[in-house]
Amino acid sequence: MPLLEVRDLVKVYTTGDGVFGKAVRQVRAVNGVSLDIHPSETLGLVGESGCGKSTLGRMILRLIEPTSGSVRFNQQDVLTASSTLLRRLRRDMQIIFQDPFASLNPRMKVEEIISESLVIHSENGRPGRAILRQKAVEMLHAVGLEEEALQRYPHEFSGGQRQRVGIARALVLRPRFLVCDEPVSALDVSVGAQIVNLLKRLQRDFGLTYLFISHSMPVVRYLSDRIAVMRAGEIVEVGSSEEITSRPQHEYTRSLLAATPEVGV
Repeated sequence: MPLLEVRDLVKVYTTGDGVFGKAVRQVRAVNGVSLDIHPSETLGLVGESGCGKSTLGRMILRLIEPTSGSVRFNQQDVLTASSTLLRRLRRDMQIIFQDPFASLNPRMKVEEIISESLVIHSENGRPGRAILRQKAVEMLHAVGLEEEALQRYPHEFSGGQRQRVGIARALVLRPRFLVCDEPVSALDVSVGAQIVNLLKRLQRDFGLTYLFISHSMPVVRYLSDRIAVMRAGEIVEVGSSEEITSRPQHEYTRSLLAATPEVGV
């Protein structure tokens, strides 16, 4: 049984307001997408920039409200969930953002960044300082950082280290499902490879399920069990990693494979 079920998801943006000759225009950023993701699976979502990948990922988490469609996580309807239920669901559904330079609050120390979610989602009052610190340290160690990082600010870290902090923040609630929204695209190749291998290890250690969004076919092929190819807001092909990369059926998939250089991970 799928952990995540997406059916006919649509997002329409309206541009212009008709004032001063600005024509009203509707743009379908996501156009009727359906997909399933099974427990402990990585579904790679690949396509060129601007095709709607990140919009889809954010709608699944209800960070962006869809125009229509349905999202069910662990048999619960995400899009009609009450604020109380959505709060509970978000303990199990987290996101790793693309830009480690923009996704961390520059005014907060790492200890605050990681433990903030524990405070927000606590159902029995604010956890004690010792508990918050202990869990923050556990997550730092899980992503390959030392305890001394707790008292430092984001600007004191490299891009790869910042992304590790972002991953620790996403994991501290022990979610089941992560949207990885182009988590290595802002990093150089060698650092990105380290983050991809870290994500692979964390999936094994924590029993995670991933939606891994990327424009890089080699990275998606390395990390994913199955691949969904997205073009202009629509899924044009879905299959196992082996099928998509060795026997692509859609012309767009073949063009992506031909245009992407081989990168060792």
